[in-house]
Amino acid sequence: MKQNTGFLYHEICMWHDPGPRSIYNDVGIYFQPDKALENAETKRRLRNLLEVSGVLEGLTELKAEPAEYEDLIRFHTPDYITDLTFASSQGAGDAGDGAPFAQGGFDIAKQSAGMTMKAIEAVMTGQVTNAYALGRPPGHHARAHEGSGFCLLGNIPIAIMAAQAKKLVKRVVVIDWDVHHGNGTQDAFYESDDVLTISIHHDNNFPLNSGSLEENGAGKGQGYNLNVPLPAGCGNGAYLEVMEQVILPALNKFQPELIVVACGFDAAALDPLGPMIVNSDCYRIMTLQLMEAAERLCQGRLVYSHEGGYSESYVPFCGLAVIETLNGQTSPVVDKLGEEIALWGQQDIQPHQQDLIDKVIPYLDKINPDFDAINKTLSYSEPASFSKQV
Repeated sequence: MKQNTGFLYHEICMWHDPGPRSIYNDVGIYFQPDKALENAETKRRLRNLLEVSGVLEGLTELKAEPAEYEDLIRFHTPDYITDLTFASSQGAGDAGDGAPFAQGGFDIAKQSAGMTMKAIEAVMTGQVTNAYALGRPPGHHARAHEGSGFCLLGNIPIAIMAAQAKKLVKRVVVIDWDVHHGNGTQDAFYESDDVLTISIHHDNNFPLNSGSLEENGAGKGQGYNLNVPLPAGCGNGAYLEVMEQVILPALNKFQPELIVVACGFDAAALDPLGPMIVNSDCYRIMTLQLMEAAERLCQGRLVYSHEGGYSESYVPFCGLAVIETLNGQTSPVVDKLGEEIALWGQQDIQPHQQDLIDKVIPYLDKINPDFDAINKTLSYSEPASFSKQV
């Protein structure tokens, strides 16, 4: 069914420059510098594929202003914002653990955060049914006091906190399927029971020693942070079983007003930073599942904020699959490579992968929303029926 999908893109975000990538050791011997893996090409190619496929013209273009200082400091510390402002005005710098930027990088990061803010606001006010923010730099590794892993600002935490401050939303689920642990988003809401954070990632990839099962929230947030640290080599079968056995039951228990997806495509096959073998159809099916859950639970309110994904040849197909699905479109584009990936060995869920999922499932019992309080504040229509997508 045709939807009203908002789409956010700004060319200035493509000008973010993390500089060349060089690998060196402690005596200064280094390899030939290469362009940074987090560069504009995957995002530009996705946007261009949307245009040539005809999908772009069916989307609702949304314009966003950069995030303001008061928006940033709901999550980030004032000292970090001050330091980032100064460094960005002077020239190249590094916001933290692997988050380099060139002059003006902070202003570009504010634009990226503002796009996710606008996406959530547009969905919560009924301007659009769902939305996709295609910005950079990404945000899910940024912590309150530092950047990390290509991320300067926490796009999703900033946007959720801004919407909460405006009383547009209270209860939110963030589903992070980037192949790396969403540690920054986890930190932002670790002691909150208003935001359920779920990260599906390669076990102990980045950041190291982050994203274990035992990281389950603290204080009021105990039980409201779920990690699914998958073993290397997971394909469509494992990811779809995580959706069926963990994500959808968690949504049912939490009863959100909004679902936000930290949408990295680095779990896709061919990615240089992710050892998984997912194809574009898997992202399509997961999106269909989330759309049905959102329709049933929160009037279809669903927002995607672009994160990682570093295969210039394959990220565009994964992004197209998600966005045309969000908008109920069918483009003429055929993902021939995806058809081949689906036939690779071990695409069905493997016993050791199911063993990990089995360890996650008991954590669902810790999600215990106050249904009486929710029913007093929400007036949703009768839920739509849910059917498993295969």
